Amino acid sequence: MHNPFKGSLKIDFYTNQSKIKWFILLVAIIIGTGSIVYTNELVDRLKKGEEEKIKLWAEAVEFSGSSLVDESALTFISSNIITPDNTLPVILVDSASQEILLSRNVVDSTASIYKRERQLEKTLEKMKRENEPFPIMVRNATDGSLADIQYVYYRNSYILRQLRAYPYIQLSVIAIFAFIAYLAFSYSRRAEQNRVWVGMAKETAHQLGTPLSSLMAWLEYLKAMPELKDKQELVQELDKDVERLERITARFSNIGSLPVLKSEPVEQVIDHCLAYLKPRLSSKVHMSIEAKEPNLMAQINKPLFEWVVENIVKNGVDAMSGIGQIKVVIGRDSTHEVFVDISDNGKGIPKSKLNDVFKPGYTTKKRGWGLGLALARRIIENYHQGKIFVKSSQIDIGTTFRILLRA
Repeated sequence: MHNPFKGSLKIDFYTNQSKIKWFILLVAIIIGTGSIVYTNELVDRLKKGEEEKIKLWAEAVEFSGSSLVDESALTFISSNIITPDNTLPVILVDSASQEILLSRNVVDSTASIYKRERQLEKTLEKMKRENEPFPIMVRNATDGSLADIQYVYYRNSYILRQLRAYPYIQLSVIAIFAFIAYLAFSYSRRAEQNRVWVGMAKETAHQLGTPLSSLMAWLEYLKAMPELKDKQELVQELDKDVERLERITARFSNIGSLPVLKSEPVEQVIDHCLAYLKPRLSSKVHMSIEAKEPNLMAQINKPLFEWVVENIVKNGVDAMSGIGQIKVVIGRDSTHEVFVDISDNGKGIPKSKLNDVFKPGYTTKKRGWGLGLALARRIIENYHQGKIFVKSSQIDIGTTFRILLRA
């Protein structure tokens, strides 16, 4: 039977979605890294330009050749040579007294004297951490001897600091937007899948209903025929098959609507399910049940839960090639939930495929559709508010599926 979930394209986007996600993540990292590297390169170029401006300012002050700082000359140089846009913060400090001689683009001129002094001190500490100062040799005007050394401290301009942070802010905004879009897309996809499952289930139940009613009428007619009184075994087998069809129809009907959960004895439900399967499976398959506690009750929908157990058991029988042991263990875990462990001693599941076994379309059988475990997961997690997962699996040793149910 052809698997409709396996496309004919060379790249199967559904079964390879994990690899595709990693590829998209890798591309995003490359783009993000490239953006940061390029921006940092621009920042370095601007930083060198600002350093050149500060160096020019320091050389201009030194060139003035005066032991006293000419306020008007420095103001002219600062306004016309260095920072016509008033963005470079600069502080001139005397090396001997550590007195601040001059500052530009640092303090708010409208603030109080105390606030301006505090702001100057804080900014000077930041400047000392950020950049190396430029020395200014102050010489005597008479003999040219060294009179003092002053230092020009500076910070990067506000625009440069913004530009350095820009790629990180940009990537953060893009990441948040992508995350929100991913959540919206995932929700939309799940909602669409829900509609597909429910629609398929309702249509299947509807299609089965008409021939099933006809079969039930024919069965009653056969029971009443005197010619078949000696062949009641045949009629009984037909009756079992009709009952089985009724159960299947009820299952699909429950999937198509909100199923009712009842407190049921788990061991009894599973035993009934295995009793039905036993004569229909290979005689070389041995099935057993072990209950850690007697009369464990759980909130389940019996027809749907039996369907889950049937799917897992049949998968286990297929993994054993019809020869081996199916063991079911029922108990209560540390959170007081009821667990059901279904184990087989088949060929096992590779570790690389453990996350794929519950995806629709995944199957190792040539004629399988890969819907059994996907349906089982949907029934347990969506309808029973429980969990189902691969507890353990070893190649050529076997696999154990665990189902968690509300007690």
